[in-house]
Amino acid sequence: MTRRLRSGCPINRAIEVFGDSWSLLVIRDVMFGNRRTFGALISESEEGISTSVLASRLERLVDQGLLTRSEDPDHAQRVIYSLTERSIQLVPIFVHLAAWGRRHLDDLAPELTVRAALLEEGGPELWEAFMEELRGIHLGSACEPGGDGVLARLDAAFREAFEEAGAETGSGVR
Repeated sequence: MTRRLRSGCPINRAIEVFGDSWSLLVIRDVMFGNRRTFGALISESEEGISTSVLASRLERLVDQGLLTRSEDPDHAQRVIYSLTERSIQLVPIFVHLAAWGRRHLDDLAPELTVRAALLEEGGPELWEAFMEELRGIHLGSACEPGGDGVLARLDAAFREAFEEAGAETGSGVR
């Protein structure tokens, strides 16, 4: 059955691909949080996505060519999700979306904005380095997270901001 498109407008078509905010948040979590299994995506979701919604969005994202799904060689019942080139090319869009949010929205959690700030300040050169690192991690080259790569720097900044927020509030936000 062929689905009828509302229009051929590129903005409309892109919105149809992502469908809703959950899809973008799943890509965000795989991209910036290196959460690549169903368990990690569900247990570490800041927004509290339900299992049925997550399962639906993962299936849609795989069908749309934004994620791939492969067996985990270390665990027979676990699946690993990876970004595709199509989703890696969303990095600049995520940076701009986060920058807009940082400028125009109130009540943002500082620990959840620190990665966005670093990427915005780093500019296109840092975005491209991050995209190359993601290509290595998700598309099969030898590059792994860790060391002094962009993902490691973003994660370290997040962890530091998280610890500071926990110390200030006396709570443990993720």
